[in-house]
Amino acid sequence: MHGESTGTLERAVAAFRGGDPVLVHDADDREGETDLLYPASAVTPAAVARLRNDGGGLIFVALPAAVADRFDLPFLHESVDHPANDYTDLGYDARPSFSLTVNHRDGFTGVTDDDRALTIRRLGEVSDDDAVGVDAFADEFRTPGHVHLLRGASGLLDERRGHTELGLALAREAGVAPAVAGCEMLDDETGGALSTVDAEAYARRHDLPFVEGAALIRALE
Repeated sequence: MHGESTGTLERAVAAFRGGDPVLVHDADDREGETDLLYPASAVTPAAVARLRNDGGGLIFVALPAAVADRFDLPFLHESVDHPANDYTDLGYDARPSFSLTVNHRDGFTGVTDDDRALTIRRLGEVSDDDAVGVDAFADEFRTPGHVHLLRGASGLLDERRGHTELGLALAREAGVAPAVAGCEMLDDETGGALSTVDAEAYARRHDLPFVEGAALIRALE
């Protein structure tokens, strides 16, 4: 596995099982990005602060297709009737994974660390509760909001190999609730994606697992 010194797959699974974050790099020939990922049900305000400060990209929650269907969450590109809704020039994949944006109704503006942590944590908890359907979901969450929801591919890694599917596959392997919070790691100096070398260095500094997507796919197929 690339980056063996920063952690093995087994360590990544153990971290997720314990509610701790994992760094996952997808592939140099895809987005070429490293995402900082958490089990959604374990996200605290401190975790949100880490995602926005140390990640810097978009804070999201990925849900499996079955859970998204239970909550009646659409792919956004299939629901928006607007001339800008044209993703045929998407450079890294055949389609986007974006669904709705949501806030928890018990929050205020929805954007603070406390509010986003509440939204994300409850998304993790309700994702693991088969009794929560679309009506109960709507009673607890409103849209639009400040947490972006992503729909995983129905076949997970057999169908798509983005961070959405990689994170959900890791959550499944760890036996945690089927919802993953994450954020892309950006470079403060260049404004681009944090290099793999720098992402691995971050993982070492903070004693966090770093996993290459290809290694995760090989281990979980």
